[in-house]
Amino acid sequence: MATFKELSAQDIKTSRSYLNQLVDVIQSDISGSTSRKTYEVFVTGGIGPGVTSSLFQTVYDQAFTLQTANPVFDLTMGLWYSGSSVQDAKTGDDSAGKMLFNSSSMMMREKANIYRQFSQQLLGNAESPFYAPHGSTNADDRINEAMFVCFKRLFHRDAIKRETFAMKFYTSASDSIGETLSNLDSTTISGSTIFTDVGAASNQLVSFGGDVGNVVNSGRTSEYAGLMFYDQGIGVFNLNTIMSGTQHVSGVIGAMNAGSPFGGLPVGTMIIGGADSGNAAATFIPDLMVSASIDDIVNHLGSCRFQSGSLSGIVFQNVTNINSTLIFCRATADEFNYSSNPTYLDDSSRLIVIDEGQQDTQLSFTFATTIGLYDANDNCLAVAKLSRPIEKNPEKDITFRIRLDY
Repeated sequence: MATFKELSAQDIKTSRSYLNQLVDVIQSDISGSTSRKTYEVFVTGGIGPGVTSSLFQTVYDQAFTLQTANPVFDLTMGLWYSGSSVQDAKTGDDSAGKMLFNSSSMMMREKANIYRQFSQQLLGNAESPFYAPHGSTNADDRINEAMFVCFKRLFHRDAIKRETFAMKFYTSASDSIGETLSNLDSTTISGSTIFTDVGAASNQLVSFGGDVGNVVNSGRTSEYAGLMFYDQGIGVFNLNTIMSGTQHVSGVIGAMNAGSPFGGLPVGTMIIGGADSGNAAATFIPDLMVSASIDDIVNHLGSCRFQSGSLSGIVFQNVTNINSTLIFCRATADEFNYSSNPTYLDDSSRLIVIDEGQQDTQLSFTFATTIGLYDANDNCLAVAKLSRPIEKNPEKDITFRIRLDY
């Protein structure tokens, strides 16, 4: 049976602590077709059977068809609407101000709108471009072609810890010659670079989206590769920096094509960078960024540029904020030595003692097992269980510390 004591303000303290957890995403999870989920949410109209594509893809920690699979991050790309990739491909604007493009381009408005969406969320202005380093206004530092990595709340928690992020990315694609070899869907085996936010702890920056840090080339820290928005768990990477944009690209991509390209390819596809394809000198930037769908681009980034081994592709430590209330329940020497349980006394209202020979001399004592916290109206709000019963007698002054984490 319970006995009660009122707590004072001095018995209640609040504190805040942090818990860090290492998140390690291996290469095969990013590159695997079974662990990277696509969403058919975009379908072209007009010429040919049309092209179906996602607006983003989700990377899981195992095959996404399994019930135990957890989504780790979303991967997508976007183009700044005033960048050269968009402006050089644009044919004009309609009466409503909507950008117009010819049929050789793919999803250009969607790519620009994705960039705008991240600008609105992270910079507070949909029309603003990202710069690396953050705060720069130099046109050479502007991120015109961006890769966005959005970590799920389950993994980035309350924030990503500064100076713990690292990403192994292959800046060079596989070599290709003519139209028979493709580096668009060939796994890269050389030219890896570690991109990290080293120096972010000493140069703490803040934006509309919260804390932000610069991502740099670990081997050449003067080369800025992107931004990490720690509170949002979002990385923005300059594709023109983390990959060789001027490198020749070749392969098959989806296209609004009513006829079959040579080589027996299906209708609705085209060859980019082939010797006889009309764009033999195609490069990753801007040609692939303009001509390919988001799925084609993300498939290349995920499947080829992160490799397919068992090494770490992306690592970081997250931050979990733990708010704690410490409640000190103090039992002085003359308190809580008696129980209100009826079995504590015999029919003569005498203590039921262990040693019958000390009926008149043995002092009362109890064993504390549970502490309840009540409000002013005697409503039980929380219950704390002790790991083992603790004896309380007139010779002991005990303080129980209860910690509530939230």
